[in-house]
Amino acid sequence: MNPHAETHRAEHAGWLRAAVLGANDGLVSTASLMVGVAASGAASAAIVTAGVAGVAAGSMAMAAGEYVSVSSQVDVERADRAKEERELAENPEAELAELAGIYRDRGLPEALAAQVAEALHEADPLGAHLRDELGQSESTAARPVQAALASAASFLAGGLVPFLGLLGPTAAVRVGLIVVVALVGLAVAGVLGARFAGIAVPRPALRVVLGGGLAMLVTAAVGQLAHVSGL
Repeated sequence: MNPHAETHRAEHAGWLRAAVLGANDGLVSTASLMVGVAASGAASAAIVTAGVAGVAAGSMAMAAGEYVSVSSQVDVERADRAKEERELAENPEAELAELAGIYRDRGLPEALAAQVAEALHEADPLGAHLRDELGQSESTAARPVQAALASAASFLAGGLVPFLGLLGPTAAVRVGLIVVVALVGLAVAGVLGARFAGIAVPRPALRVVLGGGLAMLVTAAVGQLAHVSGL
């Protein structure tokens, strides 16, 4: 009898988190920047320039930030791996007892826990400790380049959406249209992120729409204040 096929999403967690964050940030930051500049009474050329600069700078910043952040996670994983290697070399008996204790705490009878630990120590002691003691596995390993590329690409894709608002005929209409297309884009990003993650759609979609709307509202208020004060 063949085992049934299973699909899990944990192996996509690294790039999916970066992609969702990048898309949301691209939409919100670019739309907020364009709305803020537009609210100050700037010409269309200035709005476009601000938007393009925001998308370019944001994409690079997201890529660099993700790479540095995830690389730090890789450093921690490597340090934990080296520590386990030393402990296994210096005191394998204590490590075997530690592994048996982990299985015992998870509900295995003491004799069976010891038997499982011994079997895994004979096969791959380091892998057993990394997996069952530290929670490290190949599917959840940190991948800095993958996260950086996913973040930059999704930021760029999200950041281009607010430019559709520039199709409006007047300045007031353009501001409103930028907000509308950005909110629609956020809703789509929230739905896609929920679908990829395998969770219910309404809450994450509503969360990103409300957060993005608030960010644009605050930025528009700041732009209007700057315009009125003559800064």
